[in-house]
Amino acid sequence: MPVKPFLKWAGGKRQLLPWFLGMYPPALKEGRIAHYYEPFLGSGAVFFDIVQRYQVANACLTDINADLVLTYRVIQSQASKLIEALWTHQKKYLALSQQRRSGYFYEQRQLFNQQTGLSATGSKGVARAAQLIFLNRTCYNGLFRVNASGAFNTPAGDYKKPVICDEANLLAVAHLLRNASIKKMGYAQALKNLPASSFVYLDPPYRPVSQTARFTAYDASAFGDAQQARLAEVCRRLHAQGLPFMLSNSDTADGFFDALYKGFTIQRVPARRLINAHATKRGPVNEIVVTNYAP
Repeated sequence: MPVKPFLKWAGGKRQLLPWFLGMYPPALKEGRIAHYYEPFLGSGAVFFDIVQRYQVANACLTDINADLVLTYRVIQSQASKLIEALWTHQKKYLALSQQRRSGYFYEQRQLFNQQTGLSATGSKGVARAAQLIFLNRTCYNGLFRVNASGAFNTPAGDYKKPVICDEANLLAVAHLLRNASIKKMGYAQALKNLPASSFVYLDPPYRPVSQTARFTAYDASAFGDAQQARLAEVCRRLHAQGLPFMLSNSDTADGFFDALYKGFTIQRVPARRLINAHATKRGPVNEIVVTNYAP
C-alpha cells in the first residue's frame, strides 16, 4: 500500500497527485535530482509521492508551524512511542458516548493550547504530537486552524469510528522520513544557497478566491498579496540559478498569478473543495501550477 499523509489538511495535494505526476521536472524522472526542498510542508503529500517514486538522496522539509514540525520529527525519531500514545487516545475516545466524545475533544484541545515550545526528543513532545494528530482526526472536517493568538480553535467533529492511530502508515511514514532534514523555518531562509541538482516544490497559503473564502489559518501570521509577490521573487532567483521549481496556488478570477508569474509555464488543474461549512459548496475549482520548465 502506498504511504499516505498522516494528517488531514485543508489544501492538501493528495487529490492532485495524478496530475502532478506529469508535471514533475524531467530531471527528477531521469534521476538527476539529488536534493528535494519543500518549504511549506503541510500534509507532505507531494514529498511522500516523490520519495516513493524516485531516488532522491535527501530532502529538506520545513514549515513555520512549530507543532507541525514537532509532529514530523516525533514520527521520524519516536514513532513507536507516538503510536502507543495514539492507541491510548483511540481506545478512550471510541469507548465514550457521542456526547462525552465532544467533552474529551475539548479537554485535549485545551491541554494542547496550554503548552508550546516543546522538544521532539522528550515524552512531552510525543504527547503533544499525539494530541495534534488526535485533534486533526476528530475535529470538524479535519481542519487545522488557529486563531490570531496561535491557539487551535477548530470545533469537535461528529465521527462514528475515526481512525486515530493508523499504525502501519505511521511506521511507513517514519521510514520515508529517515533521511529527511525537518526544521521550523521560513521559506526564504530554507531556499538560500541551494546545491545544484535541487528541485523545489512550493505550496504556500492560498490566495482566497473570494472575500468569504478566508476560512483557514495554519499559524497566527498572514500571507497576503505582498507575501505572494515576495515568494514570486524567490522563485525568480531559483530560476536564475538554474534550479527547477513547481508552485501551486488558487486560480483567482482577477488573473493575479498570471501577471505575477508571467514568463513561466502556468497550467490549470481541476481540484475539489473538500473543506467547507456547506457541503453544496465543496464543488470543483481550478488550481494553478507554475513551473520554470516544460513538464
